[in-house]
Amino acid sequence: MTAAARQRLAVVTGGGSGIGLATVAHLLDHGHKVALFGQNPDHILKAEQGFSTRFGAERVFARTIDITMPAQIQDFFHELRETWAMPDILICNAGISPKGENGPTPFAEVSLQEWHSVLSVNLTGAMLCCQAVLPAMIERRAGRIVLVGSLAGRTIPKIAGSAYAISKSALAGLARSLVVASSGSGTTVNLIAPGRIATDMAGPPGSEINRAAIARIPVGRIGMPHDVAAAIGFLVSEEAGFINGAILDVNGGEFAPP
Repeated sequence: MTAAARQRLAVVTGGGSGIGLATVAHLLDHGHKVALFGQNPDHILKAEQGFSTRFGAERVFARTIDITMPAQIQDFFHELRETWAMPDILICNAGISPKGENGPTPFAEVSLQEWHSVLSVNLTGAMLCCQAVLPAMIERRAGRIVLVGSLAGRTIPKIAGSAYAISKSALAGLARSLVVASSGSGTTVNLIAPGRIATDMAGPPGSEINRAAIARIPVGRIGMPHDVAAAIGFLVSEEAGFINGAILDVNGGEFAPP
């Protein structure tokens, strides 16, 4: 990796836990500066302290942000620009998947409140972040955007609720639109679609749902956050400069499109 590549600035949404946290660690480990935000202040504070100790406070910028609030997104990127610069890399990872005691809400019972809540985080929040960073990437004639989708957005969902699956499916359309919007600028936009990954969202690794998932996965295990982080790391690297508008499935073989 060149010295210039090692100094790039990345933003990771939902960076306080799970895939986002692992992605922040991966990018910092590969020499980048990273700005992260999430909605849980305890997670963000813990991440900021841990990464600052490990990599240096001068390479970590962490804030508690509600991604459903456009003004807070605007303030985040304004402060980031004033403190450092606009990012070279954007990872749209923030997401929610509401479930009740009996699992996801049946489609016929999905309320407008749940619908708007899920789409405002998983889809609209990603769109607003992309709007914030894309002009600078186009002007700079270089940039990397990765949208974190889901297996549930690629095939018939076995676990996820309707609103979640629909929001993740829609990210593919957002990616295609961004490819068009950034055409000719050297910016790439790709979507990564994780399968079952061992995060808080997936619940205890030994749960009945996860044991059933393992039985479906050809590699014989559920994924780990670092599995997805490594794939994201490749998509934002210089080596991936000719990959644009692609969907990368990271699911252990559970879904293998033709």
